[in-house]
Amino acid sequence: MSTDKKTILLTNDDGIDAEGIYSLYKSFTEDGRFDKTVVAPNKETSAVGHAITVFRPISVRENYQDGKFFGYAVDGTPADCVKLAIGAILDKPPDLLISGMNRGGNMGENVIYSGTVSAATEGTVCGVSSIAVSVDDLINPKYEYASEFALRLAARVLEKGGLPRGTLLNVNVPSISKENIKGIRITVQADIGFRDNFVKRQDPRGRDYYWMDGEFMERNIGKDSDYNAVKNGYVSVTPIHYDMTDYKTMDLFRSWDIENI
Repeated sequence: MSTDKKTILLTNDDGIDAEGIYSLYKSFTEDGRFDKTVVAPNKETSAVGHAITVFRPISVRENYQDGKFFGYAVDGTPADCVKLAIGAILDKPPDLLISGMNRGGNMGENVIYSGTVSAATEGTVCGVSSIAVSVDDLINPKYEYASEFALRLAARVLEKGGLPRGTLLNVNVPSISKENIKGIRITVQADIGFRDNFVKRQDPRGRDYYWMDGEFMERNIGKDSDYNAVKNGYVSVTPIHYDMTDYKTMDLFRSWDIENI
């Protein structure tokens, strides 16, 4: 790698062969200002959250696309990919990590389960400025503008000297054409999620199994939320932090005198 270029680590949870990460890779390659390394799961690992592999070895193989070396495919989780990249594959930590681009939005409650966001969180834990990028469409996501925006945002973050310690950016992009994007908003995490429904069935041998389904719930959609922004045609950029302490309730629990139970 050349010494005068900033280094970018690309990862995801949709797998190394996913269209989203290839779109990111292509945009950064065509731009030419960055050295990039791809380290991603060898298969779909969506909704695994921040799981890591501790009770078996993790295999890594080189991945080739269009006859050229593309990156490293890891038989593990998104967080595994980041740990391996920073701890073993790369000579030194990257200047920036981008996780994505995810097929489907990661807003509200989904942030808890998202492997995309968890990979960026792991990068932040490792001291690397990190961005998670998702396109709000599970069926036919449009990645072109999202790739362009991710490139511009990466350049701006590096220009500003990186992100504050412990903070990552969770980006959600509407799956619409560039000319229909209304702008960019700094947002908060919406209060949205799913009510789980489990459909009980039987396999051909008479054994019960369950298929998880869900009903979307809009609990409190504030005007400054990620969900509101994306559904109204804006790119949502939400700063989130891996310190999950609820500082606003500290005095409440002190008043319970829990320390003297």
